[in-house]
Amino acid sequence: MFWPFRTSSSIGVDLGTANTLMYVSGKGIVLDEPSVVALDLERGIPLEVGEGAKRMIGKTPKAIQAIRPLRDGVIADYAAAELMIQTFMRRGNAGKSTAPRMVVGIPSSITDVERRAVREAGITGSKEVYLIDETVAAAIGAGLPITEPVGSMIVDIGGGTTDVAVLSLGSPVSSESIRIAGDEITESIADYLKKTYGLVIGESTAEKVKISIGSAHSNARNDERHMEVSGFNNRTGLPESITVTAGEIREAIQQPLGAIVDSIKRVLESTPPELAADVHARGIVLAGGGALIPGISDLITESTGIFTIVADDPLHCVVNGCGHVLEDWQNLKRCTSADT
Repeated sequence: MFWPFRTSSSIGVDLGTANTLMYVSGKGIVLDEPSVVALDLERGIPLEVGEGAKRMIGKTPKAIQAIRPLRDGVIADYAAAELMIQTFMRRGNAGKSTAPRMVVGIPSSITDVERRAVREAGITGSKEVYLIDETVAAAIGAGLPITEPVGSMIVDIGGGTTDVAVLSLGSPVSSESIRIAGDEITESIADYLKKTYGLVIGESTAEKVKISIGSAHSNARNDERHMEVSGFNNRTGLPESITVTAGEIREAIQQPLGAIVDSIKRVLESTPPELAADVHARGIVLAGGGALIPGISDLITESTGIFTIVADDPLHCVVNGCGHVLEDWQNLKRCTSADT
């Protein structure tokens, strides 16, 4: 067991590919940091974890490596994930106890091996550990009445996975998880600029382009909006800057956005008629960082014929859902599964 200390309060964790968030019962969200670790490879020691490590991505010498311990929503580097989780727990500084309860959000597609990796990385240094499907947590955090006998549809577009579900009576009835989400959208921007202009850019630059002028629908932004992007020319090897428009970037990200829309359609097609009718009447709710892409609700509404909205505070839906479960344990425990 890897826990260097104990925390006095129950803890909810959204262990995301892009960011890790923690909720302490009675306090709320105490931590929201990038899921990144910077390591000194020569000395075998960590240099930074979280925000400081993210700033190093693409800017480190050979002896230092900034890595993301999670890929596609699951642990890809066990040792780095263990270190990151323990560091974040210390930063949460929730006090001491001998038996904290933890609720951890996980992708719906996670395998038994991947579940075990989460546990062994140190996140289960707790006497009571419960896992919750991220769609369930996101729906609770978004305020949907998932414990009632009515269909509610949630689409959680994270960094590594997009999780789609129709929920009723506390559980998914029809669901799907695809490993196409925010990271794929960012990569599609970098790929487009390289293919079209021969401009090679890093992850951080591609993410800035996505945030600054990215959009999913022509209703969202003037396609003539533009941004100067700097990188290096892959033919000359020299630094170069170009100007790209919002319309270009919208076209560049159509493939991953189309895959997300197709996933939503598949879940709707496999939903029982009565619950599908509820979804048509109540609409679709979007959560996760991908929900912040301008025009994505318009794209989904247009593609499915179902009114779609972005949840309030979409970035925090999963961790707030974990927190609500902790705060209302007697009523919401059934939405989790024990993993002790």
